[in-house]
Amino acid sequence: MAARSAPSCHLRLEWVYGYRGHQCRNNLYYTAAKEIVYFVAGVGVVYSPREHRQKFYRGHSDDIISLALHPERVLVATGQVGKEPYICIWDSYTVQTISVLKDVHTHGIACLAFDLDGQRLVSVGLDSKNAVCVWDWKRGKMLSMAPGHTDRIFDISWDLYQPNKLVSCGVKHIKFWSLCGNALTPKRGVFGKTGDLQTILCLACARDELTYSGALNGDIYVWKGINLIRTIQGAHAAGIFSMNACEEGFATGGRDGCIRLWDLTFKPITVIDLRETDQGYKGLSVRSVCWRGDHILVGTQDSEIFEIVVQERNKPFLIMQGHCEGELWALAVHPTKPLAVTGSDDRSVRIWSLVDHALIARCNMEEPIRCAAVNADGIHLALGMKDGSFTVLRVRDMTEVVHIKDRKEAIHELKYSPDGTYLAVGCNDSSVDIYGVAQRYKKVGECLGSLSFITHLDWSSDSRYLQTNDGNGKRLFYRMPGGKEVTSTEEIKGVHWASWTCVSGLEVNGIWPKYSDINDINSVDGNYIGQVLVTADDYGIIKLFRYPCLRKGAKFRKYIGHSAHVTNVRWSHDYQWVISIGGADHSVFQWKFIPERKLKDALHIAPQESLADSHSDESDSDLSDVPELDSEIEQETQLTYRRQVYKEDLPQLKEQCKEKQKSATSKRRERAPGNSIRLHFVHGYRGYDCRSNLFYTQIGEIVYHVAAVGVIYNRQQNTQRFYLGHDDDILCLTIHPLKDYVATGQVGRDPSIHIWDTETIKPLSILKGHHQCGISAVDFSADGKRLASVGIDDSHTIVLWDWKKGEKLSIARGSKDKIFVVKMNPYVPDKLITAGIKHMKFWRKAGGGLIGRKGYIGTLGKNDTMMCAVYGWTEEMAFSGTSTGDVCIWRDIFLVKTVKAHDGPVFSMHALEKGFVTGGKDGIVALWDDSFERCLKTYAIKRAALAPGSKGLLLEDNPSIRAISLGHGHILVGTKNGEILEVDKSGPITLLVQGHMEGEVWGLATHPYLPICATVSDDKTLRIWDLSPSHCMLAVRKLKKGGRCCCFSPDGKALAVGLNDGSFLMANADTLEDLVSFHHRKDMISDIRFSPGSGKYLAVASHDSFIDIYNVMSSKRVGICKGATSYITHIDWDIRGKLLQVNTGAKEQLFFEAPRGKKQTIPSVEVEKIAWASWTSVLGLCCEGIWPVIGEVTDVTASCLTSDKMVLATGDDLGFVKLFRYPTKGKFGKFKRYVAHSTHVTNVRWTYDDSMLVTLGGTDMSLMVWTNEMEGYREKRPCDSEESDIDSEEDGGYDSDVTRENEISYTIRALSTNIRPMFGIKPHLQQKEPSTDERQGVVRPPVSRAPPQPEKLQTNNVGKKKRPIEDLVLELVFGYRGRDCRNNVHYLNDGDDIIYHTASIGILHNVATGSQSFYQEHNDDILCLTVNQHPKFINIVATGQVGDSADMSAAAPSIHIWDAMNKQTLSILRCYHSKGVCSVSFSATGKLLLSVGLDPEHTITIWRWQEGAKIASRAGHNQRIFVAEFRPDSDTQFVSVGVKHVKFWTLAGRALLSKKGLLSTLEDARMQTMLAIAFGAVPSVVMSVCGKITYCVESWRELTTGLCLPCTPPCEMDLS
Repeated sequence: MAARSAPSCHLRLEWVYGYRGHQCRNNLYYTAAKEIVYFVAGVGVVYSPREHRQKFYRGHSDDIISLALHPERVLVATGQVGKEPYICIWDSYTVQTISVLKDVHTHGIACLAFDLDGQRLVSVGLDSKNAVCVWDWKRGKMLSMAPGHTDRIFDISWDLYQPNKLVSCGVKHIKFWSLCGNALTPKRGVFGKTGDLQTILCLACARDELTYSGALNGDIYVWKGINLIRTIQGAHAAGIFSMNACEEGFATGGRDGCIRLWDLTFKPITVIDLRETDQGYKGLSVRSVCWRGDHILVGTQDSEIFEIVVQERNKPFLIMQGHCEGELWALAVHPTKPLAVTGSDDRSVRIWSLVDHALIARCNMEEPIRCAAVNADGIHLALGMKDGSFTVLRVRDMTEVVHIKDRKEAIHELKYSPDGTYLAVGCNDSSVDIYGVAQRYKKVGECLGSLSFITHLDWSSDSRYLQTNDGNGKRLFYRMPGGKEVTSTEEIKGVHWASWTCVSGLEVNGIWPKYSDINDINSVDGNYIGQVLVTADDYGIIKLFRYPCLRKGAKFRKYIGHSAHVTNVRWSHDYQWVISIGGADHSVFQWKFIPERKLKDALHIAPQESLADSHSDESDSDLSDVPELDSEIEQETQLTYRRQVYKEDLPQLKEQCKEKQKSATSKRRERAPGNSIRLHFVHGYRGYDCRSNLFYTQIGEIVYHVAAVGVIYNRQQNTQRFYLGHDDDILCLTIHPLKDYVATGQVGRDPSIHIWDTETIKPLSILKGHHQCGISAVDFSADGKRLASVGIDDSHTIVLWDWKKGEKLSIARGSKDKIFVVKMNPYVPDKLITAGIKHMKFWRKAGGGLIGRKGYIGTLGKNDTMMCAVYGWTEEMAFSGTSTGDVCIWRDIFLVKTVKAHDGPVFSMHALEKGFVTGGKDGIVALWDDSFERCLKTYAIKRAALAPGSKGLLLEDNPSIRAISLGHGHILVGTKNGEILEVDKSGPITLLVQGHMEGEVWGLATHPYLPICATVSDDKTLRIWDLSPSHCMLAVRKLKKGGRCCCFSPDGKALAVGLNDGSFLMANADTLEDLVSFHHRKDMISDIRFSPGSGKYLAVASHDSFIDIYNVMSSKRVGICKGATSYITHIDWDIRGKLLQVNTGAKEQLFFEAPRGKKQTIPSVEVEKIAWASWTSVLGLCCEGIWPVIGEVTDVTASCLTSDKMVLATGDDLGFVKLFRYPTKGKFGKFKRYVAHSTHVTNVRWTYDDSMLVTLGGTDMSLMVWTNEMEGYREKRPCDSEESDIDSEEDGGYDSDVTRENEISYTIRALSTNIRPMFGIKPHLQQKEPSTDERQGVVRPPVSRAPPQPEKLQTNNVGKKKRPIEDLVLELVFGYRGRDCRNNVHYLNDGDDIIYHTASIGILHNVATGSQSFYQEHNDDILCLTVNQHPKFINIVATGQVGDSADMSAAAPSIHIWDAMNKQTLSILRCYHSKGVCSVSFSATGKLLLSVGLDPEHTITIWRWQEGAKIASRAGHNQRIFVAEFRPDSDTQFVSVGVKHVKFWTLAGRALLSKKGLLSTLEDARMQTMLAIAFGAVPSVVMSVCGKITYCVESWRELTTGLCLPCTPPCEMDLS
């Protein structure tokens, strides 16, 4: 059972042998400290030649393949391969991560380069488009991205002499890039006649627009601008792989093994041929070169690093070497000395000294080597080969003893017996041969029991038995030396094995994850003395287990560094080191073994930070031995917040249902009702699965959340105000340090976080786009500028935001289990902690990533679930509350001590100036001193402690406490039962808010003549609520079972309640005591109703499809209604009490006669004529229109009709409360819609006088009270939306121009190319290929048999070629694009000039002279133009064009911002508006630009145009938008108009919020198509022009129309 915990010993990486020379270039540099930085496998290495010491950077999770050095030569950027590759920028002194850049590239990062001042980094991906990406690496932010080339890119570099210019090269191309705005625009290099078009491998930039590049044939090409001007032929004999620029000049290295040094004008200085030096060999190929002063570093294809001192150039110093090509599989350790032997597919066998960290011997064999073994006295070394032979060498001088080939397939494993007499050789043909060592390796036996290839062998200590493992995972035993198989387990039982390297067997069961393929662990080695086992697997991970390790899924420590599979691992002879070798990375890692580590040593091995935590105790079966989770926490971890339908999906669903509705909307539909409702009060608080979500605001109001509502409660006036910006359950809430702003996070497919002001209740910023499912925790930084959030997706992503800008600063995966809390360090804004299930992590920001370290528990405690956490009085101190009732005290990442604080989990914790307050499941609030030494005071939450004047009733003593907050002399407490209490410091408790507890709430009834209502819930309580100003719970009663329905009798004296077990009871409405109860049914009672008038009968509907009718006076059942095919959902009486209307789950509408229950069929025409006492039915003609277009997906669960029979209120599964005019005939009626509940609204009821509507949320457990505002009540509120599900088509005709414009399709130039396919490249862009004649002409011998050509002809040709082609210059353009554009002519310079556009040209026309000047940078038709009105940006113009946005290439639609006078491009914004940009507008300050696309969603985007940064983007409208303009006084508000819509927009952070214009006040006003906007002198008045045949101007104030004026046919408006 020892394997329950991970071993307490530890491995530390001490040395790595090897250097990655294959498939990589330019990856070896001197740092500022004269250390050497390079990489191998997944590790960045910093090597100090002076001290012969290595430091390691281990922040990568896979092979590193690219490296760049910062110009100051301290910071290093490395890029890796992988499915989601990332770039790390790290410090070569401290080897700590500075920044992480991720989420952009796929496959891998091929090249990296810093710019001159080191602020920006460019990276190239390995994806199919070889994407080029520019980063602001300190902020972890991508500035620009573009497809690089269709083929591989080998090198990229910033032009160090011209800002914003880059050069990239690769397979048969070189490209010159310019960065402007967010657009990277390439120009291909023109090879022309000067050189052949070929692959360019490396490049360096120089002054005067010169670029030098190394080509595949060994030439150096010199470029000026984008043209090739000369070649330096034969610089190398073969491809030039590396070029390095330094102060003195350039160094180049090639495949020919030569290094050449050149001066700054690229004149040769000297050449060093490494093949001719004493360390050289045939085939040496240089991959990387770095020249600093008189030292030159060289990296070769065969994993060597040389250092050359220029004075002694023929004596290069070999710094590092390693294996190269093929795979590395063979590893053996010397039995008595600190030596390791490795052999590889490169046919070399190498002996390494583990003490000196050096190669001491090397010998090349004939065949690739697959395994090795040294015999017990250390004299012989046996090597198994890939061709089935094996060779024995003397270790002393590497001379051959014997070479034997008995097999045809590879030898995978061989081992000498402990007594040195035999050698066992395991082959891939599934045999093991035994050879006698003394008899010159004569074969003495063979073992043939296996059916698959042999993978591992072990001898017994007495050399009498051999055990084998094979590819099938079978473990077999043989008697030695003959090789007879042993089948009796008895014989094997007592055998002691000399070594343990087998992967299957009882002793190593635990190394296998619970569900795993048998082949992914490649090697094992047991250390009997230290009782540990080390394993190597296919995922590049080395693990330490306890030995023996019996149970599957044992705990381990894991170490990463190797990238691909680790093929072999061995302990050194004295168990000081572990040696591991990587298959594809050719590297040998030497790990120092640190036995049972003490805490004091732990400080010098503070866990190395890495993105994949290498010191995890995690095993794959983390939960096999968890102490029982507390029941509440367990319940909470099982909650799922996933929805069948997210609110975000509604627009798409509606689109899909378009067809249905087209057919349905022939009838003219009723308008939405004139009444509206306004949220007045909410009963409830979400405590059952949330923590610390309750705070005092600045002015002492209380802010909390329930359902989808943020609530601000004023306890003096007992009133509430609401933030209604969310559309689904809010799961977390936190308050800004200044206590005036609140952040709330919700459930959703792409869940949002809203930051809003508690005074104005307006959203300040909305953050989206990086979480899935929902947000479980949020926290502000101490300065209030940043916000941290945690998602409830599978990896519980942590995001750090700059919330005002709405930008993501950093992101990381949190944990695979739920995270309950995130807290930002109040002293260091870059640090934070997260706590959750078996999880306490300390994070720091590194550029775009976060680096986490697990809390180190040591011997003080066990890995517990943390429920809450706070920081203490210094930046090092942190405190966390556990699920067992302890408080853990942390310093840095180490657990210092634990204090018992509560019985059961500590759910909430709050730091004060001098101490702490905690709350737990035990219902106790405890005050502590500042070091948790002593508890100063406790408050128990009990009924007895309630203050005399307290409203409401406490449901139970000691409720579980989920939130605590202090302020204004009180302690505010939130409980799991949905209560909010205020505890006075002196003891008395006031109850402020309460609601139902966990479980769904369905039952709701309003009193026949008092403003009270009753609710009954699955939480087994029946409650009476006061709806009048006191807003409190009047009475509560606990029931034996939960209930789903209730009803008051007509006289209000009795209350009937239907329960979930099929029984129901009648209680006294005042005292809630039982009057009578019945139990006739098995399934739950779903509806219960007294007959009108005297209330003589009671109808009780149940889920087993029956309705029982009881006589109330005699308490007898008098009738049963049968005939429903499904469960009953709603019942209503008619006014006479003679007829019942019934709805069932199968959507049947049935009628029964009372009291006998006979089924009646009533034609639908008659149904309308019947006077019903109540209407809660959702079926039938009268309410056909309440079913939404997406009726398949969502159900209407409840409805209720006002007593004047005018307005029908409904509640549905999506949490919408809607008001319809009654009767709602015809499908898809128009309505007003309100969002406050999150998921399904289970019940709605009007009060007796229709003054209020009461609604119940099922899973959000809230009771909401809305006031009814009659028609003519004119205070408009934003939560009113007159959205019907479909826009009516009854708008009358369009003007013909408008119709035509609406239908234009703009794939203009893109289309024309598609219709007439063009092949090849336009003539002026072609690289001049020599004609066949010229080609032959070059090759022709000087003496030719062909008749000589006449000279005249030739000179003529030559002359023709020489004459330069005159350039055409644009002088005058006739025409102006007016047919489908608007607002695109402007005066500049006080009316001296006019600016407009036509085709792809912007034209500045001087009125006086008639001369024109042109802006010609667009490559397709311009569709819109605007001029910046701010005095800071005089004559700045923005133009938008059409284009095709398949990718962000140069053909994508773009917006150019340029200076009208000098035609300089200031910024180019490439955008995802597919098809084109149809409207642009500058904001009031001139810094923001608004653009509208022609894509199907008509996307609206806001840009910070000077930086080229996109701030926000959102689908604008499903129909064409003609114009969008900023308000003249605002940077955040704008208006868009188009086909049948006017929308008023606000920019909040990075989110765009929109409201439709409302036409409700004008009689018969219908939404028209609007063509233009102008803003009145009072900016809140907007005028818009509509384009119907009846021309008119409408003026809008905020959201509603004021008046309609007929006028001439409109097209433009200018209110100058």
